[in-house]
Amino acid sequence: MTAALKFTRGPNVLSEGFRFFFLAAAIFSAFSMIVWLGWLAIHAAQGMLTQVPFAAPPHEWHAHEMIYGFGACVVAGFLLTAVPSWTGAPPSRMTFVSAIAALWIAGRLAIFLSSYLPATLVMVVDVAFIPALSLKILLNLLKRPKPQNMMFLGLLTLLLLGNLIVHLDWTGVLEDTATRGLLVGLLTLSALISVLGGRVTPAFTRNALLRLGQESDLPETRPWLEVLGIGSAILLVLLIPFDPYERMLAVIAGIAAVSNGLRLSGWRTLKMLDQPILWSLHLGFAMLVAGYAALALHWAGLGIGQAAAVHVLGVGAVGGMTLAVMSRAILGHTGRPLVAPTPIAYAYAAVAVAAVVRSFGVAVMPDRYYTVMFVAGGLWIAAYGLFIWVYAPMVTSPRLDADANVSPGTGPEPLKRPLVQRQNQ
Repeated sequence: MTAALKFTRGPNVLSEGFRFFFLAAAIFSAFSMIVWLGWLAIHAAQGMLTQVPFAAPPHEWHAHEMIYGFGACVVAGFLLTAVPSWTGAPPSRMTFVSAIAALWIAGRLAIFLSSYLPATLVMVVDVAFIPALSLKILLNLLKRPKPQNMMFLGLLTLLLLGNLIVHLDWTGVLEDTATRGLLVGLLTLSALISVLGGRVTPAFTRNALLRLGQESDLPETRPWLEVLGIGSAILLVLLIPFDPYERMLAVIAGIAAVSNGLRLSGWRTLKMLDQPILWSLHLGFAMLVAGYAALALHWAGLGIGQAAAVHVLGVGAVGGMTLAVMSRAILGHTGRPLVAPTPIAYAYAAVAVAAVVRSFGVAVMPDRYYTVMFVAGGLWIAAYGLFIWVYAPMVTSPRLDADANVSPGTGPEPLKRPLVQRQNQ
C-alpha cells in the first residue's frame, strides 16, 4: 500500500495522462488563438510589430503550435489513456506524466521564445516530446502487440517527421520545407481521426442504440471501406514530403473523401441527433470527409484555396473531433454519466461554425478578411473556453467513484470485431 501511495500523492491533474494533456491542450489552444488574433488585430489597425518573441513568421508559428503543440498534446492524452486499457498495462504513473508534461511545456516555451534561443536548441527541445511519448506507447503495446494498435507508432513517427521538416527549414538546413512539414502534421492528425474516429464513433453509437433497446438497423462497418479510408488517408501523409504532382494528390484525397464518407453513411448518424455526446463525433468525422473533399478540389484546381481546405481539416475535423473525444473520455474516466453538459453542446456547434466561417468566409466576403478571422477565432476561443470552464474541475478533482475501475464503454477502446456483429463493450 505504501508503495502504491508513493506514486499517487500529488495534484490530481497529474495522476492520469488525460487529465493533464486534455486540459493543457484546451488552455494552450485558446492562448495560441488569442496571440494569433492579437497579431491580426495590430495589422487590422494598420500597426506594426518590429519584434515578436518567436523566430518563425507569425502564420507559421500559429500553424505549428496548433498542430504540433495543441494536436500532439491531445494525441498524448488519448494514447496514454487508451493504450493501457487496450493492453492491460497499468496506467502511467504520476512521475512519468509529470516528466512528459514538463517536456511538452518546455517545447512550447522554446518555440514561443525562439527569437532569443539558438534554433538548434529549440528544435531539440520541441522534437523530443514525440519520441518520449512513442517509447512509452511502445512499451505498453509490446505487452499485447496487435497490428491495428501498432500502427499508432507509425503515425507518431510521421508526426515526428513532419515536425523535423519544419524545424530543418527554420534552422536553415533545408529550404522552403516548413509548409510541407506543417501539412504532414495536419494530415497525420487527420489520419489518426480516420483510424480512431472510425473506431469509437460507430462503437459508441451502437452501444447507445442497444441501451435504448434497438436490436436492428445498427451501425455497421465494411472491411474494404475501412482499409480504403484509412489507407488513402495515410498515403497522403507519406506522399507530401516528396512534393508529388497535385493531380495525384487530388485523386488520393478524393478517394479518402468518398471512402470515409461511405464509412460514415453506415453509422446511423440521424439516430443520434438528440445526443450531443454522440452527434459531435459524427460531426467531427463529417468535417474530416469535407476536408479531404476540399483538398481534392484544391489540388485539382477547381476553385478551393489551400488555406480554406486545410482549415476545414484543422478547425472542423481536428478541432471538432478532439473536443468530442476529450469531453466524452473525461466524463467516462472520472466516473460521470456520459451526457454532455449543455455548454459543451454549444461548444461542439461553435467549432463547426468556426470551421465554415474561417474556410469560406473570405471567399464570400473578400473585403472583410479581418472580420472573418476575428469571428472564427472568437468562436474557437469560446468553444475551448467553455470546455475549460466545465471540465477543469473534473480533471483536477478525484474520480467520483474512486474505488471503481473505469466502466466498460466509457473510454476509447478499440473495436474487437466487426460492427456487423453484436458487441458488448
